[in-house]
Amino acid sequence: MSAYGTPGAGPVIHDPMTLPADDNVNPYTFCVDLKGSQWFLQKGKMIAYYGAIEFNGIGHGRLDHLVRTAFHSPLHASDWVVAEGSGRMLLADRAFDVNSFDLDDGNLTIRSGNLLAFQPTLALKQSIVPGFLTLIGTGKFVAASNGPVVFMEPPIRVDPQALVGWADCPSPCHHYDHGYLTGVLGGLRAMTGLGPVSGEEHQFEFVGAGTVLLQSSEALMAEQASGVLPNEPGVPGAGRVSRTGGQQAGTQGLPGQPGGLPRRFGL
Repeated sequence: MSAYGTPGAGPVIHDPMTLPADDNVNPYTFCVDLKGSQWFLQKGKMIAYYGAIEFNGIGHGRLDHLVRTAFHSPLHASDWVVAEGSGRMLLADRAFDVNSFDLDDGNLTIRSGNLLAFQPTLALKQSIVPGFLTLIGTGKFVAASNGPVVFMEPPIRVDPQALVGWADCPSPCHHYDHGYLTGVLGGLRAMTGLGPVSGEEHQFEFVGAGTVLLQSSEALMAEQASGVLPNEPGVPGAGRVSRTGGQQAGTQGLPGQPGGLPRRFGL
């Protein structure tokens, strides 16, 4: 959907009645329609909303039952809130592609930084693969990617930087290309220690039935350190570490990994 209507007519201006319900406004913005309902939402991904919507931390006592049944990842608890009420909420992530997906009594493992929001009918669990989360059950979730998502069928080997997640198939194993490692480029890197690991040298290998989700880019989405206020104009206290105990501003963790300081569930 273009942001502009008829050429020369100017931009399309939305209001609560014209926004789509649980659908994309454009390739980079998704609209969640809350009707006295709840969604789990990653902090910093809501850009605007209409209506009466509240945002509560995972440790909020009134939400204990909801968290007990749908959120089982203590390491990521400080990165998430529960949105509840009635209204329409817009989600986006730094102009990355944003799409919704439906699980029907299934399971999907996704890079934690790519998951923006999900319905409480899905249960979130900590994946055994570092940096990834697993959704189980039936419901809708919203995810971002650096470029459109491509769906592939195993068996397949994937550049780790292009991997968004996988559904209904076993976890991947590491595959290292022997020919590349013993070749000229691999030998130079082994001797000097210079140069990054490339997708030609190291891949994730998927076998069995299921679906693998790839983004159309080898550049991972950079993640903001948890608990740090963005150091940008218009944000009071920018660059300071919040009481959630996140990393110092400017530090970078591995994509999909929790912050460097210990986290306590519900804080």
